[in-house]
Amino acid sequence: MGVLKGVIDIGTNDAGMTTIGLNMYLAAGLAALLFWLGNWTVNKVRFLKEKCIPAPLVGGLYFAIVNTILTGSGILNISFNDTLQSFFMLVFFCTVGFTVSIPLLKSGGKSIVIMLLLGTVMTFMQNFLGGGLMSAFGQDPRLGVAAGSVALIGGPGTAAAFGATMDLPIAEGGYGMTTGSIVGITAAVFGLVMGSIMGGPTAYRRIKQFNLKSTDTVVEGNEDGETFNTTGGAFTQAAMLLAVAIGIGQLVSVGLKAATGVTLPGYIGAMLVAACMRNINDARGKKFPGEEIDTIGGLSLNLFLAMAMMSLKLWQLVDLALPLIVALVGQIILMYLFAYYVVFNVMGKNYNAAVQTAGFIGFAMGATSNAMANMQAITKQYGPAREAYFVIPMVGGLFIDFVNAAIITGFLNWWTP
Repeated sequence: MGVLKGVIDIGTNDAGMTTIGLNMYLAAGLAALLFWLGNWTVNKVRFLKEKCIPAPLVGGLYFAIVNTILTGSGILNISFNDTLQSFFMLVFFCTVGFTVSIPLLKSGGKSIVIMLLLGTVMTFMQNFLGGGLMSAFGQDPRLGVAAGSVALIGGPGTAAAFGATMDLPIAEGGYGMTTGSIVGITAAVFGLVMGSIMGGPTAYRRIKQFNLKSTDTVVEGNEDGETFNTTGGAFTQAAMLLAVAIGIGQLVSVGLKAATGVTLPGYIGAMLVAACMRNINDARGKKFPGEEIDTIGGLSLNLFLAMAMMSLKLWQLVDLALPLIVALVGQIILMYLFAYYVVFNVMGKNYNAAVQTAGFIGFAMGATSNAMANMQAITKQYGPAREAYFVIPMVGGLFIDFVNAAIITGFLNWWTP
């Protein structure tokens, strides 16, 4: 195996167990294979497909389970260099920043602001509830934040990103935790499932209760973006825009930390720079490679999530099983009550409000993809909801990420000894 040194490193740990370390390129290749395996599984298992469970989460979970069994039995432990995982994370969040367009924001202003405020309130509530329940079990309350808005409103991407920061030593700019990442990603997977299960039924109940009907005459299309016309030049432009935003974003992140004294996720700077570049481009009337950037973002997210799931150390959850279960059950109850009684009423108690309630549950328990799936299930049966299809992606897919990052950072700093 000497010829593979630096690619696959074999050794033993302090307990005498054999260890295998994969370099970053091999890890990325394995992540791609696991994505395909996850995609195959999702297409074969109806429940996974109906509930919109992402393929990279399923594929990465296969690896995490096998690694847990091997490690738990004392046979073997597999690790990998996560450099490219961090890179793919940064690229994905940068592509999100490029979706911010001021003209689009102006057209749905009031509803977007109201929904963002509701999401902000939920962010605080998820963290107070999670932290309080973890404290009641004698656990670190910051684990409640990991199982709160980090995982739920934040979704798997934020859970993996913040989890890495949580588990870094304080001397390296982290929070000195050891299980923040595993708790966050586990809670995020749980949230993805529950966000899909809860969204439709909650909205259906309101629609039936008030006999609500669609007032829109134009059926909204499904904007999955499976195919589009492009060129090599457009993809090159998209890649260069991302490279510039990420590079300048690093300087912005350092500047924000120096100015505020608060450690924010490394992607925040890139998102802010990307948003500025998008609107400067729009103001100049230049063509923008939006679909190409979205495609790169989707690719990066799939590889990032697969690698994040691969890194799960499920054996570390043994001591946290009961507190985590109680915390997540509490989050389900909180979400149902808030969405059913607050979101629906505040958004207008009409058909669009019911559809937005399903969307809110989707992104506040899992991801924007869940939100869109929830709304699509309703609109296929009861008719279009144009406002919901604009408001939910803007809030759940973009603005709440900025707010959530700031609130999470505040809670973590507050509860860090």
